[in-house]
Amino acid sequence: MSARIVLVLAATGLVPIALSYGLMPGSLIPVLLEFPVEGTNQTHVFRAIMGLYLANALFWLAAASKPELQRPALWVLFLFMSGLAVGRMLSILIDGVPNGLLLFYLAAEIAFAALAAVSLRKV
Repeated sequence: MSARIVLVLAATGLVPIALSYGLMPGSLIPVLLEFPVEGTNQTHVFRAIMGLYLANALFWLAAASKPELQRPALWVLFLFMSGLAVGRMLSILIDGVPNGLLLFYLAAEIAFAALAAVSLRKV
């Protein structure tokens, strides 16, 4: 799979997750993740996460059309996804197994980290 396709797929997959975290955290997080979001501080954290996710997705999309940015974008993709996956695996070891949606996110993060690593060898 080409670096361009990996970057576009990662960005496309991340945007709905970002929006689910930050667009309406008080309404969506309780449904998706099964806990309430209460107060300004919690809403603030989820909207900040949305901003971080959207900024990465925007960089990956920009890099998909600019070959000179593809290598740095693949590194960011690899570090972003592997960082999330390692954090989730640590949480599973310490806290227990989360719901199915979060396990799906873990699988996707591992897959995209692997795709980024393979793509880095090609560019």
